[in-house]
Amino acid sequence: MSSTHSDAEAALPVDSRRSRRTTGRGPGNPLPALVLALFAIFFLLPVLWLVLAATKTDDQLVHNNPLSFGSFHALSANWHALTGYQDDVIFQWLRNSAVYSFFALVITLAVAIPAGYAMAMTEFRGRRALLIATLVVMLMPNATLVVPLFLEINAVHLIGSMWSVILPYAFYPFGVYLAYIYFSTALPRELLEAARLDGCSELGVFRRVALPLAAPIVALVGFFSFVANWTNYFLPYVLLPESKQFPVQVGLGTLLNDVPQFNPTVGSLAVERPELALATLLAITPVLVVFLFSQRFLVAGMLAGATKS
Repeated sequence: MSSTHSDAEAALPVDSRRSRRTTGRGPGNPLPALVLALFAIFFLLPVLWLVLAATKTDDQLVHNNPLSFGSFHALSANWHALTGYQDDVIFQWLRNSAVYSFFALVITLAVAIPAGYAMAMTEFRGRRALLIATLVVMLMPNATLVVPLFLEINAVHLIGSMWSVILPYAFYPFGVYLAYIYFSTALPRELLEAARLDGCSELGVFRRVALPLAAPIVALVGFFSFVANWTNYFLPYVLLPESKQFPVQVGLGTLLNDVPQFNPTVGSLAVERPELALATLLAITPVLVVFLFSQRFLVAGMLAGATKS
């Protein structure tokens, strides 16, 4: 009987035998699950606390369970207090962030994608030096560029205008590098050559063949650029002198300065901590919405240059 069972098992395909042995081993290694749980606690608990903090009064925020729900009444009161701060300036800040990020994104895509294509597909003098310069600038911290950018923007008399923020936002060497990697590794050269043989100009090849195939990397560059623009704080803080010109990230700094627990010299414009938590949620919601709607394209863009076609 046992020999018959052994013969039957030997007749099974190798993969089937492996799966049978694997399923009979009991629980697997708990380490991956433990690591994922730790990451979930580290990243999700602060977000959960932030959401619940917006539903509490300031006293409840300090004395109640940190992960307890306050009340819808407190949430409504915090909303009315926040929207009443400086005549609904929070909505002006959100509009400013949307305008700055959108126009900078359009310029970034219009420049970075063709630049990456040109660097990947053409040979010209100084190409290697230009690529190295792109990498160096990409690796530099943003704070190191604030003073040179301020001097340049001041030289053309744009300080205090929306373009003083949009134009530096649109300077995105990381997008150029991503496009270069995609076009040099994942784009089938045979399609480009076929289009040229059919009489297509170089611009037509880019517009009709390369650009449609590059939709995932365009989405990836666009998302990273949008997030970088939306979360930028230091540059608009330096370049914009008036509160109503601020994007929402700089506006959050203004709210933080008006919290009495962080700044005892606050006058009549005091902001409670739950109101600050609610403002933070409003500031991160657009990025979350964009991520949820573009997630499929982002995954495709991240895998686009993983293998050579």
